[in-house]
Amino acid sequence: MSEPLQASGPELSKGIELAEIADGGMLTAQVNGEPVVAVRRGEEVFVLAAKCGHYGAPLWDGVFLGNEVRCPWHHARFDVRTGEAVNPPSPVGIATWLVVREGSRVRTGARREPTAARASIRNAPSSVLIVGGGAAADACAEQLRRRGYEGPITFVARDHEGWPIDRPNVSKDVLAGTAPDEWLPIRGAEFYQNHRIELVDAEVTRLDTGARVAQLADGRSLPFGVALLATGASAIRLPIPGADLPHVHVLRTLGDMKAIIGALRPGLKAVVVGASFIGLEVAASLRARQVEVTVIAPDSRPLGRVLGPEVGTFIQALHEEKGVQFRLGRKPASISASAVTCDDGSTVPAELVVMGVGVRPNLSVAEKSGLKVDRGVVVDANLRTSAPGVWAAGDIARFPRGDETWRIEHWVVAEQQGQVAARDMLGVGAPYGHVPFFWSQHYDVPINYVGHAEKWDAADVAGSLKDRNALVAYRQKGRIAAVASVYRDRDSLLAEDALGRNDQAALEQLLRGVS
Repeated sequence: MSEPLQASGPELSKGIELAEIADGGMLTAQVNGEPVVAVRRGEEVFVLAAKCGHYGAPLWDGVFLGNEVRCPWHHARFDVRTGEAVNPPSPVGIATWLVVREGSRVRTGARREPTAARASIRNAPSSVLIVGGGAAADACAEQLRRRGYEGPITFVARDHEGWPIDRPNVSKDVLAGTAPDEWLPIRGAEFYQNHRIELVDAEVTRLDTGARVAQLADGRSLPFGVALLATGASAIRLPIPGADLPHVHVLRTLGDMKAIIGALRPGLKAVVVGASFIGLEVAASLRARQVEVTVIAPDSRPLGRVLGPEVGTFIQALHEEKGVQFRLGRKPASISASAVTCDDGSTVPAELVVMGVGVRPNLSVAEKSGLKVDRGVVVDANLRTSAPGVWAAGDIARFPRGDETWRIEHWVVAEQQGQVAARDMLGVGAPYGHVPFFWSQHYDVPINYVGHAEKWDAADVAGSLKDRNALVAYRQKGRIAAVASVYRDRDSLLAEDALGRNDQAALEQLLRGVS
């Protein structure tokens, strides 16, 4: 999270000339010493708090598009008219101010708290059951209440972590020791209590979709009106000798993170298995705690298959500068109490091992409930499963996009899909059509990624990765399907918008503009 924003720019409570705000642009300003952004669309002016409700990014570094100001860090969106958070990951909206027009001048009036634009509910289910307790579950429950649903909402989650947490922090700042545990809850228990959202600490084994009853592992049953499956994914533990030793960990849950932190001390020798995003973020976090880290992975470059050879080489260099050692082109064959043995017979000392080799979607409930499953829970564009009254969202959902189907394991995607499912339950929704987005943090270098390119023909770098100023375009048959950015936050937002409009010309122009 950022440091408190410092107020600067004109004092809007005293008024400024309308012409001081560029049409379509943003102005850094203040209201009674509070940092704000003023945006203009023709003769209309809107004033919003400048601090994003997620990690506190300065919104004046973002963009103003349509009726939204978009955050430069993690792409949260805020309605300029109401302050409502209309796109994750911000859990809350931001304040706005009444704008008073006086001839050619504008000034601010009363401060207003964010509000939600409520549409008339067309369907009001008797109750909503949410199977899971992660990002999609949280977003669905919050959206239902925001849109005016008053019926019962129940989370059922096994081995629950309290209330939904901000999972990216599990491998980033909190694991690194640079942020407190207080950063982890998305909203805090008070929100769910005040909004009458119940948590049942149990395991759902199957849904009787005809009778609308959930069967629990302890023999109980719960009736429901409609249901959301948001069972998420589980970290993979390699089936090799020694994988079940007590010093061998995976990282997915709050409990996983606490177990790793409890084992740490400066100078500890750790091995991270896998050069995935999670694996490398763990490596960075452990180095922040002065742990010696070696990464073992079969890849020739970290993340090279996902982000391309140039980006992979760049990321490897970042980690090597911080003291991480790599054993690439190797797989672990076995683990002992003090070492990891690789498939070539070499050994690496290891007092702690963390496996970062990917996750597996939790499909058991869907399969036992008779839902259509194909490498994920098959849903339509509105995230409806093959059973009436049941939706699926997040890591388990395989949804249509053009001629393809996608299943995406991104935090923000899960939140967006939870919101889409909630609105569809109420009959006021629209198909899921967001451009996928995720971010990954490597020390002081963030990498933002918009779009989706499981396969690509070329990864074209514009700018300089070495100078930490670059866009990378991932092309499929010449067309740009995704864009990664390093310290080009505004361009990342514009690329997301262009991908959403399928505007290839705008994407090419962004690449040409990188110097």
